[in-house]
Formats: sequence, C-alpha cells, structure tokens
Amino acid sequence: MYALGIDIGGTKTAMAIMNASGTIIAHDQLKTSTQAAPEVMLDRIIICAKKLLEKSDVTEKTLLGIGIGAPGPLDLFRGMITYPPNLPLWREVRIVDYISQHFSVPIHLENDASAAALAEHHFGAGHGHKNILFVTISTGIGAGIIANNTLISGGRGNAGDVGHMVVDPSFGLCVCGQLGCFEHICSGTAISREASRLKKMPLSTKDVFQLYQEKEPVITPYLDKVLERMGMAFVSLINTLDPEIVIIGGGVSQAGDILFEPIRHYVTRFTLNKDAAHTPIVPAKLSQTAGVIGAAALILNR
Repeated sequence: MYALGIDIGGTKTAMAIMNASGTIIAHDQLKTSTQAAPEVMLDRIIICAKKLLEKSDVTEKTLLGIGIGAPGPLDLFRGMITYPPNLPLWREVRIVDYISQHFSVPIHLENDASAAALAEHHFGAGHGHKNILFVTISTGIGAGIIANNTLISGGRGNAGDVGHMVVDPSFGLCVCGQLGCFEHICSGTAISREASRLKKMPLSTKDVFQLYQEKEPVITPYLDKVLERMGMAFVSLINTLDPEIVIIGGGVSQAGDILFEPIRHYVTRFTLNKDAAHTPIVPAKLSQTAGVIGAAALILNR
C-alpha cells in the first residue's frame, strides 16, 4: 500500500509516492506560480500527480490516500487554504474538495511545517523524542509542534504559525501588516531582499552567507543582527513550548554551523529555564524532502 504526498511551497510544489515503510518510490516537482490562479496551479498538480502514479504503477486500489502540506493560514474543517501571505491569489481555496473531484481516496490537509515535523519525528532527527519543535526557514518561516508524540494542529490547523510573531518592529512592515515579524527579518526571502538592497546588487541567501563567512564589511553587521533576532525567536519558542529538541529545516538551514552556532549561543545565554539552555538545536535530517515525506506520512500516520 502507498501514500501520495503533496507539499505546496511558495516557490515549488513537490510530490512523492511513499510505501508503508516510509520509502519514497517516486517523486517529482513543479514550479509554484504566484501569478497563476489557484485553480490553474491545482490542475497542474493533479496532472503531475496522476502521471507520477501511472509511472509508478500505483493504482487507487493500492493508494491509501493523499496527504497535502500547504502554507497557512488553513481551515482544516473545511479543507481550505485561506490567506497564505506568500501566495497572494490563494484566498479561501477549497483544496480538498477540488482534488477530491479527481481522486476517490481519502485526502488529508495539514500545515506544511506540521507535516514536515511529522516526517522528522517518524524518520528524521526527531526520531525517539516525544516533544519536538520543528522550524522551517525558507521562503517563509513556520513551525510544527509534536507534544507527547502527538502533532499539535490547533483549532483550525494553524498551530505553529511562528513566522508572524513580532521579533523587532524596527525592521519595518511585514506582508501580514505587522511590524518586525520573525519571517520578515529572518526568512531566506528577507535575507536576500535586504542584503541585495544594502549591496545594491542581486544576492541570493547563499551569496549572503558566503559574504558573511568572508567578513564582508556591509553584510557582517547586518547578518549579525539577523542571527541575533533568530536567537531571540528561538528563546521565546523554547520558553513557550519546552521541547526536548529543536530541528531547523528549510533552505536557510543549509548554511550550516554559521547559522546554527549563533542561535545555540544565544539560547544558552537567555532561556528562562536554565535546564533548557542546552536544548539540542540540530539541522533537519530529511533536509528538503521533509515536507513531502511528512505530507505522505499524514496518511500513513492515520
């Protein structure tokens, strides 16, 4: 038996077929167009999913269901993506109903970071831990929370939407309307945008960390401040949730120790509970596949 996972991101949509033991047998991806109407993107996703199933010789008789990880806010009770800041045209999209018109199997929707947390819990860096905080730092920032081996979804499916907690209002207006959100300061999009402005040239997030490693005089003080704000955010999250382990995934986590060490240092100094000062803060083991594995795991977990 198999599960199909679909992970809808701000820049790409990944999908994979996973067997009951958690092994991916086939995968594919397509670009997420922020300019295309949601129905257009959903039609592309459906076509790609059907081709992937056909290529893998998986029929709906052997498909347990389809798990969808999507950016919030969500309304899980209505199977709806409501107002995701990074997908401006996606407003009250009844994604479960739409995809159900093309498949006869159960479909389960969950926040993308929550799905990735589930993947890391079952198959990755969180395996063997009961209480996990997973934070993805990529186009945006979100979190998945596992408490006593249970995924915490919240009343509508939006638990863990930590990207829009305010960290430092001096950094200006976030797309959500607040000043100084965690995501507005520390996401890959934010780092690339602000560093490009400072250097007056286009820079990727990877470029920015490379310049930081070289101690470039404009980038160094800027990224020092960003990493300190990341530390502040993680202290607040650890104080609030008391996890056994913190796992960081998403594209920005690929920077490695140059990212992780300042966060660990800040957490060691400022967590309220000094027993939590040495909470392990580790990179996601499943890296960029956590979201799609987690989406499939939503079905296998049920």
